[in-house]
Amino acid sequence: MPRADEAARLRQCLDDLGRVVALATRTMEPEPRLVVSALLDGLVEMVGAVFVLARFVDPASGLPDEMLRVAHAVEATGEGDLSFVSARMGLRGELGIIVVAAREPDFPRMTDKLVLDVAAAQAALAFAQTRLKAASASEHRFRLLVETIPALVWRGTADGDLDYLNRRAVEYLGHTAESLSGGRWLEVIHPDHRETTVQRWMQSVNTGTSYEDTYQLRRADGEYRWTRSLGEPLRDSNGQIVEWYGLILDVDGWRHAEEELRRSEAFLAQAQRLTLTGSIWWKVATDELVWSQETFRVVDVPRTTTPSIQLVLSRVHPEDLVRVRTMLERSARDGTNMDFEHRLVMPDGAVKFVRVVLQNVGRQAGKPEFVGAVTDITARRQAEEALNKTDSELAHVARVSTLSTLTASITHEINQPLSGIITNASTCLRMLNADPPDLEGARETARRGIRDGNRAADVIARLRALFSKREFTPEPVDLNVAAREVIAMSMADLRRNRINVVSELADDLPPITGDRVQLQQVILNLLRNASDAMANVRDRPKELSIVTARDTGDRVRMTVRDTGQGFNPDTLEQLFVAFYSTKRDGMGIGLSVSRTIVERHHGRLWAELNAGPGAAFSFSIPVNAP
Repeated sequence: MPRADEAARLRQCLDDLGRVVALATRTMEPEPRLVVSALLDGLVEMVGAVFVLARFVDPASGLPDEMLRVAHAVEATGEGDLSFVSARMGLRGELGIIVVAAREPDFPRMTDKLVLDVAAAQAALAFAQTRLKAASASEHRFRLLVETIPALVWRGTADGDLDYLNRRAVEYLGHTAESLSGGRWLEVIHPDHRETTVQRWMQSVNTGTSYEDTYQLRRADGEYRWTRSLGEPLRDSNGQIVEWYGLILDVDGWRHAEEELRRSEAFLAQAQRLTLTGSIWWKVATDELVWSQETFRVVDVPRTTTPSIQLVLSRVHPEDLVRVRTMLERSARDGTNMDFEHRLVMPDGAVKFVRVVLQNVGRQAGKPEFVGAVTDITARRQAEEALNKTDSELAHVARVSTLSTLTASITHEINQPLSGIITNASTCLRMLNADPPDLEGARETARRGIRDGNRAADVIARLRALFSKREFTPEPVDLNVAAREVIAMSMADLRRNRINVVSELADDLPPITGDRVQLQQVILNLLRNASDAMANVRDRPKELSIVTARDTGDRVRMTVRDTGQGFNPDTLEQLFVAFYSTKRDGMGIGLSVSRTIVERHHGRLWAELNAGPGAAFSFSIPVNAP
């Protein structure tokens, strides 16, 4: 074909291609496949092709695609070999390829190649526009998202430089991405943290691993705040990192709260070590147990041991095991609170005393959940035992002292009549030896000696009356005065045992007829028994009350009431039997002697349990004993 005709054909083909593309891109959102389809239809006509094939990657889906156009059957028939020519879409064919086959003898001519190259370029341009619009829409969606979420968002390049900050991050830092690019973002990191922050960030950039770091960041107002930065890489289809995306979280409040919590935990741990008290949490439904470090020390098991009820029971002293197991089972069933003491046996055989206090904090009925503490009270119990021993020794000393006082009093009372007897006897001898003898004076002196001898005999008789059935010489006795004297004598003992004494002595109490010394012995015995009954009381006040009042039948009644351990009602009658005692070191004489004295005064002595803790001992004596 002449050169001029070839040039005219080229211009005509290019015009036709332009119209084809214009027709395919009339819509606002041109579909790349429509452009390719129109170009293939045009190429079949323009170059007289038998068929045209296009293979490409759909920019919308990213999947491979293929299109084929074949000439009409009449035009496609004929003889001769097919000739092929191809053109790449994109600089290196990364977008696809177009292949044209024809039977023309001189195919492909220069014009055919140029037309095919132009068609491939037009298809590549349509793909690029679609990708550009998709990228623009993606960027728009990205910015819309990150500007909306309540967080500080950053984006970095593949080599680790900052290239984007959302509005919240800009306001927080007082900087834009441009002002912090080129590594200038390090200026807002606290100087103490810059080196480690750079090392961790570059390690993630070089290895492609997730980024996570905590450091102090300078806010727009100049204050350094603790922040946590997180980053993840975005990769393309080949696995290459394209960009980095991440968040900055202000954790300053959390950090200070963590520090405060650590301090509180340290204070609690120290307090538990000092008080030998460990914490316990027990969820009955799942049988979960959580112990503090001090609890592991009290029970004497390694921290790696999993706490369990069976482990606890394995440590309980055999004599306390049934009581502890019964209490745990009852509380697990009923949800009742617990407060009890028991013994633990350590692996080396040592025995510990512990107190366990557990409160049910479960909110669901039938699903108790206990929180409480276990305290090592071994030292306290040992101190109490030593104190009880000391108290016992002091009580013995006090009794000896009381006996010494009583002995001195008896000696004083006997000494006077004995001295009188000796004096009278000497005087009598002197009068008889006179010349002449003074017989009348001697007689009077002898009578005085007899009187003093009877006085001494009376003192001995009153003491012997305490332990015999012999009658005593009655005298008027003010029971209130007798009680006050006994209280005064016993006050040192009562104060040492931390006992509060309350006296309610009736103002209109008439005197009774009896022996003051013996009745005071009864009052003293009742006071000492009440004090001993409250020796081991720890969970309530120790109160001892003495009450006097008129009783029915012209009688006077005295009651001594305590808040101690009380007594077994089945042993009530045995309390007053000689040599029966509920105390470990008791002789069982006091109440027996006291009943004897009261009965000698024609009265009655009895005991009864209080409505609350403790017991009351009372005696009633007639005002005018027969």
